[in-house]
Amino acid sequence: MTRLIEIPIEQMTDAQRKLYEKIASGPRGGVRGPFLAWLKSPEYLAKLEETGRYLRYDTLFEPRLSEFAILITARFWDSQFEWYAHEPLARKGGLSPEIIKAVRENRRPAEMAADEEAIYDFCTALHENHFVSDEVYQNAFVHFGERGLVELIVLIGHSATVSMTLNAFELQVPEGQEAPLK
Repeated sequence: MTRLIEIPIEQMTDAQRKLYEKIASGPRGGVRGPFLAWLKSPEYLAKLEETGRYLRYDTLFEPRLSEFAILITARFWDSQFEWYAHEPLARKGGLSPEIIKAVRENRRPAEMAADEEAIYDFCTALHENHFVSDEVYQNAFVHFGERGLVELIVLIGHSATVSMTLNAFELQVPEGQEAPLK
């Protein structure tokens, strides 16, 4: 059961309603998950929505890799809704079912492409150790360069913000759906 009290559209401020309509009509296809919480702070949401849109659709990472980083972060935070929302996107983006299953089971995937391994090692090190070793950094740098590393770090941080919001407000998968993480 969610802790969040949703705002009925007719009770939203003009700023909230405009953001609601913008998000609902965009590529996300609806207002759900963390957006329901962030609508409580429309000034923040206006800025964050643009950042999230950039990170999802405009970075140098193809969906296979960006969704991989998001799944690693969702797993780290045990964020049921984040995993539920992004697993289909990872599959559609070309991430293998074996890699998805391994991350869901909280284990290192056995077989990854070199760029996937760089993503996995970088994300995992940052989450678990709060820093990355020279070796992990260099490997990611070779694959993605400095711009890629900046975008990867911001993507991880944004995904952590999403996961923390979902977890704090206990926003769960839709009714009738099974929670994907054990």
